[in-house]
Amino acid sequence: MSKKIVVLGGGTGGTIVSNNLRRHLPKDWEITVIDRDDRHIYQPGMLFVPFGIQKASTLVRSRKKYILPDVNFVIDEITHIDPEKKEVKTKKHKFSYDFLVISTGCKIVPEENDGLMDAWGKNAFSFYTIEAAEMLRKKLNEFDGGKLVMNIAELPFKCPVAPIEFVFLADWFFKKKGIRNKTEIELVTPLPGAFTKPKASAVFIESAKSKNIKITTSYELSSVNGKEKYIESVKGDKVSFDTLVVVPSTIGDAVISESGMDDGIGYVPTHHNTLKALKYDNIYVIGDATNVPTSKAGSVAHYEADVVVFNIMSEIHGVKPEEIYDGHSTCFIVYSKGTSSLIDFNYKIEPLHGKFPAPKFGPFSLLKETKMNWYGKLGFEALYWNVLLAGRHLGAPPTLVMAGKEVG
Repeated sequence: MSKKIVVLGGGTGGTIVSNNLRRHLPKDWEITVIDRDDRHIYQPGMLFVPFGIQKASTLVRSRKKYILPDVNFVIDEITHIDPEKKEVKTKKHKFSYDFLVISTGCKIVPEENDGLMDAWGKNAFSFYTIEAAEMLRKKLNEFDGGKLVMNIAELPFKCPVAPIEFVFLADWFFKKKGIRNKTEIELVTPLPGAFTKPKASAVFIESAKSKNIKITTSYELSSVNGKEKYIESVKGDKVSFDTLVVVPSTIGDAVISESGMDDGIGYVPTHHNTLKALKYDNIYVIGDATNVPTSKAGSVAHYEADVVVFNIMSEIHGVKPEEIYDGHSTCFIVYSKGTSSLIDFNYKIEPLHGKFPAPKFGPFSLLKETKMNWYGKLGFEALYWNVLLAGRHLGAPPTLVMAGKEVG
């Protein structure tokens, strides 16, 4: 009798896990990936679209193309997960499983933010979908001065460094257009600093100061008033804008909530170190679908994939899953077209200065704006499509490595 692994979602995490498992498991294991469409989006590129650095059309490719041929790829809408019966229902089919991997991601829901839809596409924009990034590109091309506000509606949200990168790139873009002296830039965030980790936050705040970018912290968005051009916080503080760029509220996939498996906002309660679903056996969770306290970013899904594959293989061989994952995340932070910084951290250890991935040699510098880091950011795209999605190892462990980092 064949044994079955079902992977929900063919994004970064789902693709890496299914390809990796396919390489490790004999043919009597059937692996199925289910997704609602065949559009794999290179998400880090969406930030570049509004500034004309990257074309939206280059970011979308076929999911099927990057999933190994021996993996069954199904395009269908997932309607229900039944952990008791070990069964997944879609609009057209039913799938039973021995192991389930949930990699359903998360999405922005601008309709959840009071007043935002009235202003959407007029003077309120985003770059968290291809379509939104394209609308914002047109807006920034017409922009001839005034106040640009970048607001994060609430936590959690995807890629915590993206809004910082956006305001840094806006500074570069408006300088290039010759209108920076006619433009105010402000980042308004619910976080107590510019980023989740205090040390990195302090570095970013210094950079923002040097670029004359204002940062307003601990701001919980209550509503958007597009007519009168201001946002208002829960406490009643107003911030005016001419153009608003917003990370709307973000939620996990509806099927997680509808199947009664979520934490209240669509994410699956997940063991922080094994990545196993807390309440269910034989279910692992990866990437943006988890509620683990680290960044919702591609590097996280990549590191988690190694842990999920290792632990599923362990369980298949009758061994208990190991508490391997430490919240490891690696992010490039773009400062301008041509320079970038880099951070590498986990649940407990904050971003530190140093070299990455090799001690002394790098070639990348941590918490430092360099040209080399920019080349790393650009080069990552080819690596993503050709190496990472295939589930091939780069030799880097999924956990944080302290070698090359400056402590103290």
